[in-house]
Amino acid sequence: MEKGYLCPVLHAHLPFVRHPEEEDFLEEYWFFEAVSETYIPLIQIMDDLIRQGADFRLTMSLTPPLITMLGDPLLQSRYLKRLNKLLDLTEKELVRTRAQPEFFHLARMYREDFLKKREVFQGLGGNLLSAFKKFQELGKLEILASCATHGFLPLLNVNPSAVKAQIEVGIDCYEKVFGTRPRGFWLPECGYYPGLDEILKNSGVKYFLLESHGILNASPFPEYGIYAPVFCESGVAAFGRDDTASKQVWDAFTGYPGDFDYREFYRDIAYEQDYQYIKPYISGEVRVDSGIKYYRITGKNGDKQPYNPERAREKVAVHAGNFMFSREKQVESLSGAMDRKPVIIAAYDAELFGHWWFEGPLWLEFLMKKIYYDQQTIKLVTPSEYLTEYPTGQVCAPSASSWGEKGYNNVWLNGSNDWIYPHLHTSARRMEEMAGGFPHAEGVVRRALNQAARELLLAQSSDWAFIMHNGTQVEYAVRRLKEHVGRFNKLYQDIKQGKIDEPWLYWIEQKNTIFPHIDYRVYG
Repeated sequence: MEKGYLCPVLHAHLPFVRHPEEEDFLEEYWFFEAVSETYIPLIQIMDDLIRQGADFRLTMSLTPPLITMLGDPLLQSRYLKRLNKLLDLTEKELVRTRAQPEFFHLARMYREDFLKKREVFQGLGGNLLSAFKKFQELGKLEILASCATHGFLPLLNVNPSAVKAQIEVGIDCYEKVFGTRPRGFWLPECGYYPGLDEILKNSGVKYFLLESHGILNASPFPEYGIYAPVFCESGVAAFGRDDTASKQVWDAFTGYPGDFDYREFYRDIAYEQDYQYIKPYISGEVRVDSGIKYYRITGKNGDKQPYNPERAREKVAVHAGNFMFSREKQVESLSGAMDRKPVIIAAYDAELFGHWWFEGPLWLEFLMKKIYYDQQTIKLVTPSEYLTEYPTGQVCAPSASSWGEKGYNNVWLNGSNDWIYPHLHTSARRMEEMAGGFPHAEGVVRRALNQAARELLLAQSSDWAFIMHNGTQVEYAVRRLKEHVGRFNKLYQDIKQGKIDEPWLYWIEQKNTIFPHIDYRVYG
């Protein structure tokens, strides 16, 4: 019998970026890269594990913006167009590198890889959600719900209805796609404040995940630390992320992805080849990653050597074994001091696997196979399975926390982005006012009220504040925030005055197709 459990958790999220008004839009490439480099590879490794008969468990959040984009026919067609362009580029690369064996070998690898990804994508009819749903129905994957637009709840709770709407609209989206109510909930950025668990309970949530200090600073101090969930007074369970397991993978200095044999993320042919050569494969005049990268990390200086896939694969096996060994020793040291089996929550951003760390999905597959075949100390588990085995535990009040820099609200509230919150809070109050003032709206008024709710939710996305803080694509984030608040304000005035601009309303309904079943009365 195993002595404890490992629960790998991947948080999958992207902001809602869909621009039908333009043929080619730069920020949509965020989605295309994630599909190619993270979501399809995760589907491939889960299919491989099932085909090989290796039992596994994985927990994964899929946020409503990402769910909507994955299921959107326009973005599906644009992704396939992008993938076909990259296949054309690999043909050119096979010609260009034919006299360079070390690069020709890699060009051929990328062509085969893109062909396999196209086969997976087309085999699913372009809808990757069907694959994730299948894995969940097989009991291998547990999908967590999340907030409607990844709103950072500790900074929205000035308006309780705004928090409630973020949660309930997110759960409604989940239910309509996966056909079941979620048990678990991913709090955006692991952002928690005291009392939030009561709102989650009212929405039917059984558990959520926190950064480690949200548990370790709980009152009273949790007897088992982060290695067993605590139960809030509401009855909702809170699992804490394990720092040791997390840093072993994603620490910028000591984590596996920085190994010198792994592929170098920052050397892409899109930036190294002649402009005319690469022009058909970029967005307008802006060079964007092609995903074709020929070098390994090599070292800390600027000298880079060609990437060796076979050598990287060997290193993946070593690192998977090392991670498993570390978790075995961790569980062995914990199990004797607990009256239950410890559970280690290893939570990461999903895009670390494949996008930032090219070998990440393969590492995950190797790890799951090694755990299944090579040892008996630990077993993979989902949070729901753990709660089935241990349905009760210590009652604690978790502390306010997040997994952002410095552990609290600093990333989303600082000099670069603090100007946005008066607009968000005012809009939320106005949405509450309209929900109370029009309890039974029909026709175009109901459409306008529903669209106002959409625009408010989109304005509340934590991504805009995050981008402003990080200093990347700031102009786009500011523009998106102002557009959504501006549209909300126009809808508010039009509804109040009884003069709704129906052609304009139709246009923004077609542009922002998220939450087609939304009911504005969620703010009531």
